Amino acid sequence: MKKQDRDALLQTLETRFTRHSERHPGLAWAQVLDRLAGNTAALTALHGMESTGGEPDVIGRDDTSGQLLFCDCAAESPADRRSLCYDGEALNARKENRPQGSAAELAAEMGIELLSEEQYRALQAVGEFDLKTSSWLATPPEVRALGGALFGDRRYGRVFVYHNGAQSYYAARGFRGVLRV
Repeated sequence: MKKQDRDALLQTLETRFTRHSERHPGLAWAQVLDRLAGNTAALTALHGMESTGGEPDVIGRDDTSGQLLFCDCAAESPADRRSLCYDGEALNARKENRPQGSAAELAAEMGIELLSEEQYRALQAVGEFDLKTSSWLATPPEVRALGGALFGDRRYGRVFVYHNGAQSYYAARGFRGVLRV
């Protein structure tokens, strides 16, 4: 990443961090910057999250590892990560009307993870997201083995987690990612 791109990304992240302090009480930007300094992989992943419409921000800290959790905080599922089926297996199973890719594969390419159901609910506790869209969620193996995948959204003032065939894809469904730094 070029220095000017890195500096622009850090400025964007700092501005968002400051504007949305309710997402990360007790954390200071200096702590975040210290974690990002020299971490090329994290900066590259955050750049990917930002450039696809994710608006990443810190939403907390992992209790076990102490890592900071960056999550896509765009109001709706990131615009450039929609119309994807769940994973590569689902993509390969589609014979007609194949989407451009899958959520799980794109997340891996970006160096991030799909949000779990618990992480999605934690995100929804710091703001209101996916009022018009939905987001694929990391799906337990026993559900995926039966051909399904989970997704979530917020409607009627509540957070819902649903299931769908992993091969399905919709213009209003994308995915949100989490990055541990």
